[in-house]
Amino acid sequence: MKELKFYFENAKGTGILATADSDGKVDAAIYARPHFLEEDKLAFIMRDRLTHHNLTSNPHASFLFIENGPGYKGKRLFLKKVKEEENPELVGKIKRRRYTDENLEPKFLVYFTLEKELPLIGDTKK
Repeated sequence: MKELKFYFENAKGTGILATADSDGKVDAAIYARPHFLEEDKLAFIMRDRLTHHNLTSNPHASFLFIENGPGYKGKRLFLKKVKEEENPELVGKIKRRRYTDENLEPKFLVYFTLEKELPLIGDTKK
């Protein structure tokens, strides 16, 4: 997990988090790079929207990260939700972007375990 943390601390690009509800209806949304707050877990900050709702009935998710630059470089992470917390102080401390139009909508810190990691293209890591 240390290698993955180092990667996301240094890589720039676009992330997409995909989830599905209990009926299998899929959603995909743009998400920032994950946070590494606990040794064996990664976390995302979420508003109470479709992605968060899907994770209440189906804990599995996939995060696709496409690095900036030429070619197709990046990672695919297969995740399983293990817990969440509503902690405005911690969210405020760790969020990377600051918006002047910050609304008061609740934000959740959702923690995942990593079930599998693959490169963006191919499946050399089984």
